[in-house]
Amino acid sequence: MTVTDPETMQDTDEDRESTARRLRWARDRELRTPRSPQQLSTADMFTLGNAICGFLAIYCTTTGVLIPHLTGVATNGDRRSAATAVTLLLIGSMFDLFDGLVARKLRSSALGAELDNLADLISFGIAPAYFVVVWGMVSDGAHQQVAAGIAIMVLLAVVLRLARFSCTTMRPGVFQGMPCPMGALTVISIVLLNPPFVPAVIGIVAVAALMVSRVEYPKPHGALATATLCWIVVSMGCLAAWATGVPGGDMLLKIGATLQVTLALMAPLMVIRRKVGDVRARRAESRAG
Repeated sequence: MTVTDPETMQDTDEDRESTARRLRWARDRELRTPRSPQQLSTADMFTLGNAICGFLAIYCTTTGVLIPHLTGVATNGDRRSAATAVTLLLIGSMFDLFDGLVARKLRSSALGAELDNLADLISFGIAPAYFVVVWGMVSDGAHQQVAAGIAIMVLLAVVLRLARFSCTTMRPGVFQGMPCPMGALTVISIVLLNPPFVPAVIGIVAVAALMVSRVEYPKPHGALATATLCWIVVSMGCLAAWATGVPGGDMLLKIGATLQVTLALMAPLMVIRRKVGDVRARRAESRAG
């Protein structure tokens, strides 16, 4: 009759648990190790989807807005084409949101950061700059040369911001400067509001300046990411109502665009408020002293 030593059984159980832990660690390490440049990850597919959306937005703006204007062909589809272009950029911003979340959960590729910058340049640099150029060509009271100049400013702001993002290490949870998706959608919101030309130019230049500024914007994690996704869906609904001529669609578009501009300005307004509070506190201390 064989007698099993309890201590031996305990050692065996501990060995099994230790082996299971090592296997889990090895699997997690494998998932988080970047793939080789020849392999694309799931996050990279979202990034490529972002780039495709940017290209299609440029295509819709050209075929549905610019070409009819240049050829003098009467069309009622310019509003639908503009709404489609902006919706594509909103979808691109969704892809940009998801590729970061997926990359943190699953294994990313060695190409991930480079692909993300290139896709952002297309969707949130070239596409909104082109949108501004077309607006300067088709809008009444706009000046084509000035519109081209501020479009270049938007493009350069995105290029500089992406380059700085690749070279600068920030504290966790924040971006330095307005994120490119927010900047692009804010520029387009200003155009869709169709204000007088000079205020529109001032607003777009201010957005370009905020993108290359040192103002800190929070990264969309957790509840903020969920709120961002919900806001994108609501914005798509406003665009659809405007494009299809639903009663009140114009008002919905103006409300949505105004809220987008307001959200973009919240961070610098908070910085100004904090600085004003610091100045007042120092003045109060000097008076008390």
